[in-house]
Amino acid sequence: MKTEGTIVNRVEKSGLLTIDLQDYLMDIETRIIDLKDYLFQGLVLKEKDFRGALKALDGAQFKDAAVLITCTADAIIPAWAYMLLMSKLSLVTQSIAIGNEADLERVVIDHAIDKIKWSDYADAKVVIKGCGSVQQRDYAYAKLTQALLPHVASMMYGEPCSTVPVYKKPK
Repeated sequence: MKTEGTIVNRVEKSGLLTIDLQDYLMDIETRIIDLKDYLFQGLVLKEKDFRGALKALDGAQFKDAAVLITCTADAIIPAWAYMLLMSKLSLVTQSIAIGNEADLERVVIDHAIDKIKWSDYADAKVVIKGCGSVQQRDYAYAKLTQALLPHVASMMYGEPCSTVPVYKKPK
């Protein structure tokens, strides 16, 4: 029997589980390799010099980091340069983007989503927290939704006290 004046936390009793993607993004380190630093006279990439620089590059600094390979100079970078970098970096990290900061952000989001233990959300009612400073927000929430769908009973967006229903598993 409920006595008058007793405050009941209905959100807590609802059994909702909240996923805050920001929690998974916070501990991902990022590194950037700018190919402009390897250009001869700021114009061209020389294969022999580049191979030598890659031999001297300490791969350990990229371990478990999300890496962006970019070129901020106005130069044409041959495909083999990206291939050589991939052959070196893929041995220490699997999160590699080629392009710009937005490309790196998407790789970081994918890496964060891959870290989520889906068994924790098996047949659960889940709220994807909507507030925060997640970059590439639309991409992040779409990918998280795609990853969650096979596991959850229902999915909502927002805060536990105010949600937008997104998905409910058919009975």
